[in-house]
Amino acid sequence: MRQEPPTQRCAGGVLWVLALAVAVLPWTDGAVNYKQGDKVTLYVNKVGPYHNPQETYHYYTLPVCRPKEVRHKALSLGEVLDGDRMAESLYDIRFRENTERRTLCQLTLTENEVDQLREAIEELYYFEFVLDDIPIWGFVGYMEESGFLPHSHKVGLWTHLDFNIEYNGKSVIFANVSVKDVKPVPLEEGAGAGAELSLTHSYSVRWFESRLSPNRRAERLQDHSFFPKTLEIHWLSIINSLVLVVLLLGFVIIILMRVLKNDFARYNVEEDRGCDDLDQGDNGWKIIHTDVFRFPPYKSLLCAILGVGAQFLTLATGIIIMALLGMFNVHRHGAINSAAIVLYALTSCVSGYCSCHFYTQIHGQRWVWNIILTSTLFSGPLFLTWSVVNSVHWYSGSTQALPATTVLLLLAVWALVGFPLTVIGGIVGKNKAGTFQAPCRTRNIARQIPSQPWYKHTIVHMAIGGFLPFSAISVELYYIFATVWGREHYALYGILLCVFAILLSVGACISVALTYFLLSGEDYRWWWRSVLSTGSTGIFIFVYSIFYYRNRSSMSGLVQSAEFFGYTLLTAFVFSLMLGAVSFAASLAFIRYIYNSLKMD
Repeated sequence: MRQEPPTQRCAGGVLWVLALAVAVLPWTDGAVNYKQGDKVTLYVNKVGPYHNPQETYHYYTLPVCRPKEVRHKALSLGEVLDGDRMAESLYDIRFRENTERRTLCQLTLTENEVDQLREAIEELYYFEFVLDDIPIWGFVGYMEESGFLPHSHKVGLWTHLDFNIEYNGKSVIFANVSVKDVKPVPLEEGAGAGAELSLTHSYSVRWFESRLSPNRRAERLQDHSFFPKTLEIHWLSIINSLVLVVLLLGFVIIILMRVLKNDFARYNVEEDRGCDDLDQGDNGWKIIHTDVFRFPPYKSLLCAILGVGAQFLTLATGIIIMALLGMFNVHRHGAINSAAIVLYALTSCVSGYCSCHFYTQIHGQRWVWNIILTSTLFSGPLFLTWSVVNSVHWYSGSTQALPATTVLLLLAVWALVGFPLTVIGGIVGKNKAGTFQAPCRTRNIARQIPSQPWYKHTIVHMAIGGFLPFSAISVELYYIFATVWGREHYALYGILLCVFAILLSVGACISVALTYFLLSGEDYRWWWRSVLSTGSTGIFIFVYSIFYYRNRSSMSGLVQSAEFFGYTLLTAFVFSLMLGAVSFAASLAFIRYIYNSLKMD
């Protein structure tokens, strides 16, 4: 009976997992119908340095106008994970009613509070408000550097904000804030000990009619952004990458098939003639047919990698499909975080099934330990990374530090959903696993492996197998980094799906080619080599992240560095698991094909 590769049998779980996730996650975009004069609540959210997107603090940590009793908005899990901490503001905004120069509050700031505001302005602090699920951004103040001799350093605070709101019928379409016709209040440095500053904060509201329908208001926010756009050459870069990758795949496939065709002809002719001297020539992969299916060491770890890799393959496919369905627009704050948590918990059964199923096939005995290892292979490093990063955020007072209730909720999701589904999937996989169907018998005594040239060593194969898949996604990787760690808004999910498919195709083809070169040198230790060859792509991704941090971004500081390198290292680990599982499945299918195609005893 022909056995399918372990990840192929698990791919069918994408459909039902995606259907369940769609049923769990909200579909509404947050649009509300108002009557003229109804109050439109404006929530203040967070502030932080412009160049450090993940270093955010609650808006009310600054000495600004605030209500006597701060009332927070109930947030979703994704919003909390995204660092949102929305609270009601003092702004009184009425639907379709203009307001001119209304006083918000009067403040008397101490010298320390003035210094706090000055420091925030010098670090380019921006604020984020939310009105009807529409994010509104603006800078806290104004800074100007001019001249060398004499040098001038001016810092000013914006005490008046102009809100421009667009509407269509009963719905809010778009909103932004402007300080175009406002003069900042100067914050002079060194005014003297105990000096105080009296300020009057005010605001204006202007309503404008829009022809854009409410269900298309996300397009309006994408067209007008507070943050600069730098993705104009996206399409041209992706097309260039696609052409190069298609040429690479065609080259590998054509060359490999021609070589295999010659091998099949030579070996079958030699067998028909009764020739026993099969050691001649460079392609000696038939000679090791009694060793090529010899089970590798560390079976449990290998199967755990395959299982978790299949899980993330399912999760990534589900996330991209949900994005294509329009579930992650700019008005659904943190929706992608919620989707990732839900899908990770639901796809735990995929990792348990694939891991324990293959572990039982290759005669693994400690299946309970295999399930535990599979369940903790990613969750363990995730918990350790999060502990360090969250401690840094907690120490700095950042809103990125998760509340205790959210931590308990996430632990409950893993303990009550993720881990039990891993166990259930493992038990089902163990019970449905048959025997490992190998085209060749494995003899008891292992064949001696001849000395290999330097270009067939593991390090060289890892360098080749990791660089080529990385080169296929290097262009898109920049835009993903610019979205996750920068200020861009990613919307080309169709392109992302194509690049993801190309990444998997390149990884599979390169793994097959490297496995063939390994076997042709009479080295049958392909099991772990196939995982490590393209799994090393994660190393290249992490090295690229260092380059991006130093040369393509302006991020700095302990908080941002801990967040960036901690989670980027974890992401590289995920890519290694996912590509390792794909390359192993491709190599296993290839080896079964070539040995089934020969006349074996």
